[in-house]
Amino acid sequence: MDHVDHILIVDDDREIRELVSGYLKKNGLRATAVPDGRQMRAFLDTDSVDLIILDVMMPGDDGLVLCRQLRAGKHKATPILMLTARNDETDRIIGLELGADDYLVKPFAFSELLARINALGRRPAAQEQKTTLRIADLEMDLIQRRVTRQGQAIDLQPREFSLLEVLMRGEGRVITRTMLLERVWDFHFDPKTSVVETHISRLRAKVDRPFDVPLIHTVRNTGYSLHAPS
Repeated sequence: MDHVDHILIVDDDREIRELVSGYLKKNGLRATAVPDGRQMRAFLDTDSVDLIILDVMMPGDDGLVLCRQLRAGKHKATPILMLTARNDETDRIIGLELGADDYLVKPFAFSELLARINALGRRPAAQEQKTTLRIADLEMDLIQRRVTRQGQAIDLQPREFSLLEVLMRGEGRVITRTMLLERVWDFHFDPKTSVVETHISRLRAKVDRPFDVPLIHTVRNTGYSLHAPS
C-alpha cells in the first residue's frame, strides 16, 4: 500500500467522529465513522478500508478488545491507529502488542493525525518488510546495521541509525518532530528540548554534507522529509 484512501473511524464520541471525518474528507480522503464495535463489524462484513482509527476508551468492547478481534480475523494487515484520552503507557504497550501500528493521545492536532495516516500509508505490509532500505545512493542494511552512501560506509551512533531509519521508511513524507520523539526517543510528550534538531544536524553532517546532493530536508514548522532530488 502506497497511500490511504478509505478510513474507518470507530469512536463513541459523536463530536470526535464528526470532526475527524470532516477533516479527512476536506483533505481528499474517504471517511466512514461508527460509534462501537458492533457497527464496526457490520460495516467490515460488507466493505473494505485502508486504515482503521480506533478509540481505546469505549463502552462495551473497548479499542483493545476490538484490536485483538481485528488481528485475529481477516484484517491482520489493515493498519490500525489507536486513539486514547489517557497518556497511559500500559494502554499504549498493550495496544501495540495486540497489533496496533501507531498510537495518538487526545487531544491531538489534526495535522499530526494526517501526518501519521500518510506515514502508515507508506509503510509496507508485514509480508513485504525489507531488510535493506535504499533512497537514491543511500543504503541501509537493517540486519547488519550498516549504512553506506555512494558505496562509502557511514558510521552512525545507535540513535542516529534509528532516526535515519524512521526518515527512510517514510520516504518523501513529512515526519513530524512529535513522531520522531515517539519513535526514536519513546517520548510521548514534548520535553521542550532541542534533541531532535541536534541529532538531525549530526545526521546531516554524516549523510549529506560530504556529498553533492542533500537528502534530508526541513519542512518549516512541521518536521523533516528524506527524499531523492526530483
